[in-house]
Amino acid sequence: MSTKTIIITGGTGKLGKQFVRFFFKKSYNVVFTSRSKSNIESMLNEHRNDPGKGKIYGIQVNLEEEDAVLNIMNYLREHELRPDCLINNARNRDHLLKNKDGMPSREQWVGEFLLNVMVPFELSMALANEKGSNLKSIINVSSMYGVVPPNPHLYEKQADMVPVHYGTTKAALIHLTKELSVRLAPRGIKVNAISYGGVRGRVDSRFEQRYARFCPLGRMLEEEEVVGAVDFLASDFSNGITGHNLVVDGGWTVW
Repeated sequence: MSTKTIIITGGTGKLGKQFVRFFFKKSYNVVFTSRSKSNIESMLNEHRNDPGKGKIYGIQVNLEEEDAVLNIMNYLREHELRPDCLINNARNRDHLLKNKDGMPSREQWVGEFLLNVMVPFELSMALANEKGSNLKSIINVSSMYGVVPPNPHLYEKQADMVPVHYGTTKAALIHLTKELSVRLAPRGIKVNAISYGGVRGRVDSRFEQRYARFCPLGRMLEEEEVVGAVDFLASDFSNGITGHNLVVDGGWTVW
């Protein structure tokens, strides 16, 4: 059986690191992207001496640049890599920085839409249309805030709420998932999304305590809990599932 290949955008971020580590240990060939050369080197060094059956590749690219997808495709061709699975996961937290009036700028709106919707579309289609493509699964990383708006009672003040353009573009990504699932079905490519709830590590204990009161499981997700849904959707066990948004939020959106 040949080694599967997976490409993960934003592979050195909070969730991306978990995805890269998991699939490399599972003996996939893992290709990941990052804007940071030092973060790529750190990730490669972490796995350099691992006895995995697959290989690991890091691509330094700014996905917001016009030729980003072309550069990724050229890299894959040069290294003779044909991904079986794509995880659209990249983020740019600069787009979520608060302005003085608390409102996102037009530039921030465009940046979020570009990275959350347009780049996943362009990269998905480039891989699907590539001659000799092996692509079988596309997984778009969305958010519970693409399903429901923020609960203002979670935040100490309204200015601390998740910016409006984040959830709006994540909702658009869920709809893109449905669109692509229809258009790529004749090629045998399943397209699904995962909407994660809050993951521990970036907030203080007071926030975690408030979060727990609004979540049936009574806690935020642990970092290692994000890989199960991705593993399932990347595997053959989910071959009958496409156009689905798998919500992994500890029950947040139930209430």
